[in-house]
Amino acid sequence: MANEKIFPLTKEQVDEIAKKYPTPFHIYDEKKIRENLRTLKNAFAWAPAFKEHYAVKAAPNPSLLQIMKDEDAGTDCSSLPELLLSEAVGITGEEIMLTSNDTPIDEFQKALELGAIINLDDITHIEYLEKNARLPKCLSFRYNPGDLIEGNDIIGKPTEAKYGLTKEQIFNAYRIAKEKGIKRFGLHTMVISNELRNEGFLLTAKIMFELAAEIKKELGIDFEFVNLGGGFGVAYRPEESPVDFKFVGEGIKELYYKIFEPLNMTTTAIKTESGRFITGPAGFLVSKAIHEKHTYKDYIGLDSCMANLMRPALYGAYHHITVPGKENLPLDHTYDVVGSLCENNDKFAIDRKLPKIDIGDYVVIHDAGAHGHAMGFNYNGKLRSAELLLKENGEVKLIRRAETVDDYFATLKFDGGIM
Repeated sequence: MANEKIFPLTKEQVDEIAKKYPTPFHIYDEKKIRENLRTLKNAFAWAPAFKEHYAVKAAPNPSLLQIMKDEDAGTDCSSLPELLLSEAVGITGEEIMLTSNDTPIDEFQKALELGAIINLDDITHIEYLEKNARLPKCLSFRYNPGDLIEGNDIIGKPTEAKYGLTKEQIFNAYRIAKEKGIKRFGLHTMVISNELRNEGFLLTAKIMFELAAEIKKELGIDFEFVNLGGGFGVAYRPEESPVDFKFVGEGIKELYYKIFEPLNMTTTAIKTESGRFITGPAGFLVSKAIHEKHTYKDYIGLDSCMANLMRPALYGAYHHITVPGKENLPLDHTYDVVGSLCENNDKFAIDRKLPKIDIGDYVVIHDAGAHGHAMGFNYNGKLRSAELLLKENGEVKLIRRAETVDDYFATLKFDGGIM
């Protein structure tokens, strides 16, 4: 297998965990998260300075952000609560980048209070920020390269994406910011998501380095950093090959020195904002089979649903499934693995070859550690599950309790309300 899918717990261990924390629950492997962070850092160890700003939206939990802080990663935030989560674990100042869009002023104000790097999504935000708050000491703009890059199904084609500035706009934006007295600058893009093609990251780097060089030649701006975004994909299918970070790191290094050395720009730092690659493969949704149905197809019904993991329904995304205790049995049954939501697309897998599943078996959905629990919702009155952390010493720690019915009704309890 190009990429073997291994769940780090035995059936017996899950039995013990489930006695205290009933299924369904999300569980994250701390060791794997740290390994992924170090893989990324090692790929850019050649850079004059490198900083990974973990994309908080992927898994917004303070216990996970504490691991990021321990590993010297900052955060990429796109909302006020994400800024507050960063602050709660001691990630402040320029360890934070605010990269939001259609941004309300309270997000800008909190980011300024924390001393974060502001990364603007539109040229009009310069005036909006100056009028409603103030301009920061360090300013970055998000570049949309248009038809220079294909994009993909998740993030869309750049020419149709709502994000970023055109090339003409970005030159004007830096010119305006410089005239307003800004002296420190960065440059940012984010144009691919869940990408496994190694060459795609090299193309992004080439475009960004060439743009930074052009801006320096025309406007005399020395960039403190170039943020290449995230987009490092997860090999969700066992037959897929993961990103080759050694190849990517060496390829970007070659481009960096080729483009920047002639212009004396080799003090420019490199930043990334990976989320999916860091926690995605380290997270699992653990459910239990509670129903079996045989009509026109064979169904296995779980005690979780798309409220716990939306990606298969939203994107048609593949997530590998294993059954603890049955890892070595033949895959001789074909099932649709479903949840209880009143929506026909509430399916974790369609026509999936699996071992025979019996009522009460645990069903583990792999690579659910990014954009999994974070995208949960309460439609149909579904309650969000607990999050657990499998620590490096083998201890299992609760890092978010499961929602209760009282939580669900909390916003309906107010003076004059029916509840």
